[in-house]
Amino acid sequence: MDALIARADALKPLSQLKKGKDRESGSGTAKTTQTKGKAKESTSNDDYTLQSISSRASVPKSLTVLPSDPSSSKDAPKYNHIANKKLRDQLVHQHTLNDSLSQTALDTQQGLLALAADDAGSIQLTDPLEKTWRISQDAIQSSVGGEAAKGRRELTFRPGEGAKRMKWTRNGRHLVFISGKGGTRVSSVDWLGGKVNSEVDLLAGSNFSGAGGNGAGGECARDVTFLQDQSFFAVAQKRNVYVYDRDGVEVHRLNNIVDPLRVDFLPWHWLLVATTNTGHLSWTDTTTGTQVAVHRTGLGASHTLTQNLHSAVSYLGHQNGCVTLWTPNLPKPAVQILSHLGPVTSVSINPHDGIGRYLATAGRDGKVKVWDCRNWKGVLREWSVRGAGDVELEWSQKGYLGVLSGGSVNVYHPPHITTSHGASSAPPPLYLTHPVPHRPLTSLRFEPFSDVLAIGHNKGLTSIIVPGAGEPQFDSYEADPFESSKQRREREVKGLLDKIQPDLISLDPSFVGKFDTSSVSASSSSLVATAAQSLLDKSDKAKWGANVHVKQVGVDVPFARMKRVERLGVQGKLDLTETAAGSDDSDNDDDDGDVKMKGADDDDGERPSKKEDKEKKKLRGRNKSLKRYLRKQRKNVVDPQVLAVRAKVERMREEAKARRLQAKQGSGGGEENGRKSALDRFRTGAGAGRR
Repeated sequence: MDALIARADALKPLSQLKKGKDRESGSGTAKTTQTKGKAKESTSNDDYTLQSISSRASVPKSLTVLPSDPSSSKDAPKYNHIANKKLRDQLVHQHTLNDSLSQTALDTQQGLLALAADDAGSIQLTDPLEKTWRISQDAIQSSVGGEAAKGRRELTFRPGEGAKRMKWTRNGRHLVFISGKGGTRVSSVDWLGGKVNSEVDLLAGSNFSGAGGNGAGGECARDVTFLQDQSFFAVAQKRNVYVYDRDGVEVHRLNNIVDPLRVDFLPWHWLLVATTNTGHLSWTDTTTGTQVAVHRTGLGASHTLTQNLHSAVSYLGHQNGCVTLWTPNLPKPAVQILSHLGPVTSVSINPHDGIGRYLATAGRDGKVKVWDCRNWKGVLREWSVRGAGDVELEWSQKGYLGVLSGGSVNVYHPPHITTSHGASSAPPPLYLTHPVPHRPLTSLRFEPFSDVLAIGHNKGLTSIIVPGAGEPQFDSYEADPFESSKQRREREVKGLLDKIQPDLISLDPSFVGKFDTSSVSASSSSLVATAAQSLLDKSDKAKWGANVHVKQVGVDVPFARMKRVERLGVQGKLDLTETAAGSDDSDNDDDDGDVKMKGADDDDGERPSKKEDKEKKKLRGRNKSLKRYLRKQRKNVVDPQVLAVRAKVERMREEAKARRLQAKQGSGGGEENGRKSALDRFRTGAGAGRR
């Protein structure tokens, strides 16, 4: 190497070589009269190797932080007032060391900020004419580090027995996938360690690891997912959902889920979500084995299921092109949109922003659409894909979108995917592309905390490297790829203690912990119960208020848990007239006919005939069994408005009866002005006998 550098120093430009020869031909005294400074300057100018290296290289920071001589630092104080030279040098050295440590901490902080940037770890181009999608996987593998290069692997099976469906654990260390003819084999592997945990053969009813049979031979697997960790995984088979342990032994069978199609697991709620071929969506608590909720979608079988990691809302794609959002506490979808003109083949949520803001959908109409989940006002971006077969989508942790279509996989960069492009259907700029010759391509999944994208195809499983797609920093308390068995047990126990109830699943999970302003406004204003009690006079309060506890509807009980009569009363739609007419079933029909809501003060008003009264009762359905049942139910409900109306009707009834008695006494018994009856003779005889 020294000889090569010396030879390079000897090569000089032709003009300078000629000047050197002319100088040598001159007098020898001219050579000796050169000063040392000039000789030094000429030597530095003639060092062409040093000039070419210094423009593109620099001295390491570890050698430039501390100067060789502490006194040579310009910023270091001199401490000339100290007479002891040894102590002065120590102080100068300590000051210089503190400055170097602070500078190192600043550089480390800047490095961490650069690492947390959106474009950290991605491919950086020096020439604007270059394109990242032209870079092959071989070039990427040769340029990245040795540990990252291990992410590119190729698992080759026999034709037709490739990976159909796959799922990673939360820490990205283990992978479970379905393979075999028709999906008759389920394998769980340690991806980082390169080991096979178990391999379950559903066709034979036994597993290859020798752990025993599973009792479900002859069935094919449709979907698979891990539960809380790699210890258990659930398989959606033809009949039911089966749960296997890490060794491939069947430990549980969910008989409530019949003919499942897709399964998913909510890690914070410990719920297993499953869709069936009959169009039902169910949530099962894996800690107790009970079924929390079952909803009938009414849109047929759903072959697409995913979740929002922030809100735990389940997203379904249907055959009619609709995408619906479901929660276990609502019997109807929270949101329903018509996304495509054909069946929806894939749905994925962007986890990069932490709240699941963007949704990507793909359908058999050959379209890929990106939606804003905050307002659902329209499509942010839309483009068409090439190739036959179903389109599969997957978001990475850093917001990269992988699109599988035809015989290739395309990856798009995050800033351009969520940027609105107007009415144009042009695709966003391509980041990476990788052709796969083994068609058809079935599935793709990004590995968490890694730049690896796994692709399932007809002849096996292929993983490629996507620089910048994975999250470089992980929380060891939540998901640690290198956790030990003790750490796994502690994390599982902590997850059980922190389990969230299914009732808290909502589109906006930020409502938890907020102050309920509606209850405060209701309590500050006059309550319904207080307003109803003000309608009663003192006698009514003495009769009803002491014996009956008035229920404050709207404050004590949520609206969703109220009875039908209570809901109608709160909304102001309760039929008080019918309730007042049927409040007292023990009274006679004649008494009911004497009470009139309008014109009750008129003594000479005409009373309705019995025939008209019967017609009115018949139209109201008074004699029907359903109405009688509803009247009994209304009696059991303590409603302040109903109590006020009942008291008013009873008061009006007493007043009408008092007026009738007063009218009879004033007419002298009613013999002259009133109509005589056949029983009057007995009344007259009885009075004469007493006399």
